[in-house]
Amino acid sequence: MNTKSIMIVGVGGQGTLLASRLLGNVLVAQGYDVKVSEVHGMSQRGGSVVTYVKYGDEVCSPIVEKGEADIILAFEQLEAARWLPYLKRDGAVVVNTQKMDPMPVVIGSAQYPEGVLEALEKTGVKVNAVDALNFAVQAGSAKAVNVVLMGVMAAHMDLSPEVWKQAIRETVPPKFVEMNLKAFDLGYQSGN
Repeated sequence: MNTKSIMIVGVGGQGTLLASRLLGNVLVAQGYDVKVSEVHGMSQRGGSVVTYVKYGDEVCSPIVEKGEADIILAFEQLEAARWLPYLKRDGAVVVNTQKMDPMPVVIGSAQYPEGVLEALEKTGVKVNAVDALNFAVQAGSAKAVNVVLMGVMAAHMDLSPEVWKQAIRETVPPKFVEMNLKAFDLGYQSGN
């Protein structure tokens, strides 16, 4: 199998690290060689966070170069736009429609750009935009946005939903398993 590359991008506090751990567990359980690298900007202050995940028969490095990502999983619209140059021509962007104000917007020195999703779509890449926050709330907690997005992404991959659900059972604390399974299902259904 050729090496595949996935980037998980968002801002601090959105659950990108749990998502990358869940993805890694799924891929390892399927027998792939998996390399993961996490880059934390000022993540505790709402800064950019990116995780590179590469998998295949043999993976030498976790780093994803520009034009190399098969999938960009974006927890926030501006992060999808920021990392778009890393996507392959035939790649896909799974993006949460939620907007998280970056620090310049928070302090009033800038405004959140309008039309980010439309601009992404005009580039010609496959964009699957989903209101993950709404689905997470339906599942029982706004904190389940990450698992909703994993469900959407899973619909774009050649792995059984059961493999993902098993990884959720093994990765998430027991008292949150059922809620996260529901979040995954909602995301998976919207990704198809």
